[in-house]
Amino acid sequence: MKKEALWYKKLDDNSIHCLLCPHNCKIPEGKSGICKVRKNEKGVLYTLNYKKASSIAMDPIEKKPLYHFHRGKKILSIGTFGCNFRCDFCQNYEISQSDYYSSVVDIDKLINTCKKNPNCIGIAYTYNEPTIWYEFVLECSKKFKEAGLKNVLVTNGYINIPPLKELLPFIDAMNIDVKSMDEDFYKIICGGRPKPVMATLEEAVKFCHVEITSLIIPTQNDSEEDMTKLSKWLASLNPDIPLHLSRYYPRYHMDLPPTDPALLMKLKNIASKYLNHVYIGNVPGLI
Repeated sequence: MKKEALWYKKLDDNSIHCLLCPHNCKIPEGKSGICKVRKNEKGVLYTLNYKKASSIAMDPIEKKPLYHFHRGKKILSIGTFGCNFRCDFCQNYEISQSDYYSSVVDIDKLINTCKKNPNCIGIAYTYNEPTIWYEFVLECSKKFKEAGLKNVLVTNGYINIPPLKELLPFIDAMNIDVKSMDEDFYKIICGGRPKPVMATLEEAVKFCHVEITSLIIPTQNDSEEDMTKLSKWLASLNPDIPLHLSRYYPRYHMDLPPTDPALLMKLKNIASKYLNHVYIGNVPGLI
C-alpha cells in the first residue's frame, strides 16, 4: 500500500525535493530518499510504508521509556520499517534498514484494541523511526486524539520544523533520542547532524511532555565533557526534563564491549548536577 507523500515539491527535471527531514533529499525519478520509504514515481513522491506495521505490542509506558507520563499504565506500541539514520549500533536494524512488515493496519481497530484494555492510555509510534511514517502517524494521531486517547512519539528527532509543527498538536508525549552533542559522532556514526535534533527538542517542549534518552557507547560518546554539555543544555530548557542513560550492547555494525555500569553511574552523577531526574536503563538493579 502506498500513498502520496506530504512535504515535498516537484523540480523541473522530474526529480523531487523532499522536505520532511533535514536530509532534504533531492530524489531522481525512480529512486528513493535516504530513508528508503519515500520514492519518486513519475514525478510524484509516494510513501511506501503507509499503514504497514512491522511490530505491534502492548507495552508498559515505562518501556518507551517514559517515567513521568502516566506511570503504571500500558500503551499500544507500533512501528513500521525504514529510518533516516544509519547508526552503526542500531538496536532494531532488522526493521530500520529493511522493508520488512508483517501486517497492514486499520486505525479504527487499533483504537478498539486500546479501548478494550482499561489500563491502556493510547498508542506509541516506536521501534523504528516514526517521523518517516509521517502520513500514517499524522492521520492516526488525529483519530486517536478524537477518541480521547494519547499519542506518544519515540523518535530520533530528525525532522524539519514545519512538518513537526503540523504534527505536534496531536502528540501528548515524546521520548527523543539525543545520541551526542558532537557533530562528528552524528555525522560518522549515525549519518546525521545534532543541531536539527536539538531544534526538534526545543520545539517539542512547548507542546507536550518530553523525556530524553541517550545510549552511552564506550569511547564514542561517553566523555564527561559530552555529558556535561548535554545536561547543561537540557537544564537551560527545563531542569525537570527526565534523562535516561541507556547501556549499549554490541549490535549491527558495532562490536565494542557493552557499557560498564560503573561508567553509567559516573555519568548519571554528572548529569544530576544539572537535571532533577536522571535514570539508568538496561542494567538490572540500577535506575
